[in-house]
Amino acid sequence: MRAFVNHFTFEFRTGLRNANQLLMNYLFPLGFYAMMGLVMTQINPLFQATMIPAMIVFAAMATGLLGLPSPLVESREAGIYRSYKINGVPASSILAIPTLTTVFHNVIVSAIIAITAGPIFGAAAPQQWGTFALLTLLTAFTHAALGALIGVVSANTRATVLLSQIIFVPSCILGGMMMPSDLLPESVQRFSALLPPTHSMQAFLGLAYGQETVLDPVAAVLILLTSGLLAFGLAIYLFNWDRQNNVRRGHPLLALLALVPYVFGMFIA
Repeated sequence: MRAFVNHFTFEFRTGLRNANQLLMNYLFPLGFYAMMGLVMTQINPLFQATMIPAMIVFAAMATGLLGLPSPLVESREAGIYRSYKINGVPASSILAIPTLTTVFHNVIVSAIIAITAGPIFGAAAPQQWGTFALLTLLTAFTHAALGALIGVVSANTRATVLLSQIIFVPSCILGGMMMPSDLLPESVQRFSALLPPTHSMQAFLGLAYGQETVLDPVAAVLILLTSGLLAFGLAIYLFNWDRQNNVRRGHPLLALLALVPYVFGMFIA
């Protein structure tokens, strides 16, 4: 346990000291939050009603999908995990530490957004703060688990960028953060159900804000939780200790199983 705590502390401090991780964990999501607060609230005053959950979901995408995968690949390429294996550190701990630290960083950013968005930008506060906090944790975990899975199956850092952007870019447009999901055409709404941020937004709006939603918010919570657990479990199963090890327990395409809950959500949308 002491080794786990020390490893967690080291990874957390790295997230603050490393320039790239500091950018993705804090500067990028908070900078985007400030920009949206200054610009979007003037262009579309209705954005204030969903600003807090939208920016928290965006922060989860930035820290989990963009910030987490590359360090995993870089450590594998550098042979760091080989030394961990020699010293008996299990793959589950190697993946759990960066996943937990990413969630922790995201919770800090989310707290800053939740506390400041109302007084500064006039954003609407949630009706159920307890539910809001639990959904923040769930959103952070789901995106961090997907990020860990991307880092495990990516052959190099260029591949992590490509795989992350496949989720990140359409989510920014269709995930309900910038534009309400009910304004999208029905066919596009069905496609957007394949994206994790869509379910996070629907869960926030339905359960924490008491608003009408396109998707069942309870089903959205179950889909997020199932996908997060699947992604983390698959990341452990597919974990490769170093680039010289060509023997895998499963093909990287097994990672697509983490998307099965979203495919199910698409059909019930």
